[in-house]
Amino acid sequence: MEIGSCIKVQNGSCPTSYLTRASYLHEQSYSIQNRTSTPSSYVTLPRKNCTCKATLKEANSKIESVEKVKVKPSEFSSEIELSSLTAISPLDGRYRNKVKDLSHYLSEYGLIYYRTLVEVKWLLKLSQIPQVSEVPSFSNESQKKLQELIDGFNNGDAMQVKNIEKITNHDVKAVEYFLKTKSQEDPQIAKVLEFFHFGCTSEDINNLAHGLMLKESLNSVILPVMDDLINAIYTMAKANAHVPMLSRTHGQPASPTTLGKEMVIFAERLSRERRDISKVEILGKFAGAVGNYNAHVVAYNDVNWPKIAEEFVNSLGLSFNPHVTQIESHDYMAKLFHSFIRFNNILLDFDKDIWGYISVGYFKQVTKAGEIGSSTMPHKVNPIDFENSEGNLGIANAVLDHLSMKLPISRWQRDLTDSTVLRNIGVGLGYSLLAYKSALVGIGKLQVNEAALNKDLDNSWEVLAEPIQTVMRRYGVEEPYEKLKELTRGRVVDKERITEFVKGLEIPVEAKTELLKLTPHNYVGVASQLVEEACFRANNK
Repeated sequence: MEIGSCIKVQNGSCPTSYLTRASYLHEQSYSIQNRTSTPSSYVTLPRKNCTCKATLKEANSKIESVEKVKVKPSEFSSEIELSSLTAISPLDGRYRNKVKDLSHYLSEYGLIYYRTLVEVKWLLKLSQIPQVSEVPSFSNESQKKLQELIDGFNNGDAMQVKNIEKITNHDVKAVEYFLKTKSQEDPQIAKVLEFFHFGCTSEDINNLAHGLMLKESLNSVILPVMDDLINAIYTMAKANAHVPMLSRTHGQPASPTTLGKEMVIFAERLSRERRDISKVEILGKFAGAVGNYNAHVVAYNDVNWPKIAEEFVNSLGLSFNPHVTQIESHDYMAKLFHSFIRFNNILLDFDKDIWGYISVGYFKQVTKAGEIGSSTMPHKVNPIDFENSEGNLGIANAVLDHLSMKLPISRWQRDLTDSTVLRNIGVGLGYSLLAYKSALVGIGKLQVNEAALNKDLDNSWEVLAEPIQTVMRRYGVEEPYEKLKELTRGRVVDKERITEFVKGLEIPVEAKTELLKLTPHNYVGVASQLVEEACFRANNK
């Protein structure tokens, strides 16, 4: 509809158009933002009976002169409280419940916590070095208070660190100041406050914190879900070890297999990559500003600082990297994240295969009361869990690939580009975890449709061309491949046609008898045996 351009609109007295005096707009809860435009030179707005017209130029001129409509502060507030609805990342919004376990380790809170742990543990280590007499051994009570800084660390402590950072504009220094503030009341610790962060560059603290974040998140959250996923696929394989299925190469019917054997392939592939991930050595450095212990040696030249650093890093459960610049080189991270990419790519392959098997009817999906597959097609039961997994694996791999390619590169002895990138470790691993859980949910909904599997096998007798021509070769029949090609290629082949061909072969009776026993259902080789062997090995690792 076209808005009016008569004097009523221009002077704001037309009550039937959006372009009216502000009071009327306010009363009707209208908003100038609700106006729409047409491809012509006119503006279209809802109105009742007004038949007037105004050009776009005139309309815009009028809009500028109209008093702005007041809106509720909550609708357009510049300070929107963070929630699942306002989070920019879906990991912190829509998918929060599925990945929240990672927030203990891979969040800003997790980073501050592990920085705190490293700083406290380093002060305790200094108290154990005889040459550092200025930091004597702590009493049991003081040691307990230092340990409480770690064990009792909470959200309030983390927020206190963030408030200090607003002043320092330095996140690691904020942790140091926080610890000094928290430790002032203990007389023994108060005497050595300046030994918090002694000899350290920020990256001494950060690289160990990141290493611990990775180690704990892997062991506590990610690897257990990986194991659940792998075990679920092994269970599928074992349950369907003897269920025959038509193979497809290039999308066309090929020699039969079993459903279980195709599943066990994925379980085995994922298991290998999972083992590789768990074997990646997480490294740490603690060698000062440029990796030479420069300040350490000046302060205490009679201490074997490389040995002390190695002992300290190892005490945290990390492996020591002695040859570094200001930063740990991050090569292990590249190796770890590339291993994740390989694992994710295998799962991506699995998701797409299962999607295809659902599409051709080999799997049915258990429906859940209340769920809707399509907003317009009521019958739909879509493979949404595998599609969700596939999509999130793509995002995960994109982030993990960037981490792998960027982190090992740092100008000269250090630049700051790794700092902002490292804050996205949780993004890459978070989307990976989300994908694993989605795939698990999807697997739980699957039901094998043996009727569909059998139908395809019954309609694919041409796949027996392979064993027949192979036996013909054994017994010296000329041009066996060519004869079977002539019989089957591009032709409809059924049981009768195969039987007639076999009966006409000049081969030993015993061989002919065995060929006549073959069907697309039992021509599966040792597929079931391969499944049983793989599952046995998996259960006995």
